[in-house]
Amino acid sequence: MIHGYLLDTNTIAYWQNPDCPEHTSILNHINKLHPDAPLTTSVIVHGEIAYGHQLVSPKQQGLSKQVLTFVKKRFPRPLEVRHSTSFVYGKLRAALFKKYAPQKGRKGLRPEQLIDPVTSKSLGIQENDLWIASQAIEYNLILVTSDKMKHICSVAEELRVENWAI
Repeated sequence: MIHGYLLDTNTIAYWQNPDCPEHTSILNHINKLHPDAPLTTSVIVHGEIAYGHQLVSPKQQGLSKQVLTFVKKRFPRPLEVRHSTSFVYGKLRAALFKKYAPQKGRKGLRPEQLIDPVTSKSLGIQENDLWIASQAIEYNLILVTSDKMKHICSVAEELRVENWAI
């Protein structure tokens, strides 16, 4: 069975930076893939890379521009966040809330009072990671990341994660 892979920002950054210690490991994994194995990324990853490009020092502009160019050419049609993605996201976020949100003060509150009482930090997640994980589940892809994502994985048995940086 050929699996598809959704590459996270850090995987692409390691892939494109030969000076990075994780570079060789990423290349080895990519070279071992079946030629027909789909590799894709997310518009969220494109956004994170564009954001990083805006913040780099002038000294790092060359590498940053190289990563931007690579991503645009290699992944011209990244996965979009669709309406259906929001349902997967909602399910994951609710499961995280139930498992990790502080219990104090929740009893007796109506759902609309719970819309944003808990930050991503208190749930132990990065918001973008939750959206990317939602896309991986929705499209039945293996998420390739070196982020730990421990909390997300603990509530999403269907999420498959691989770390190619090790």
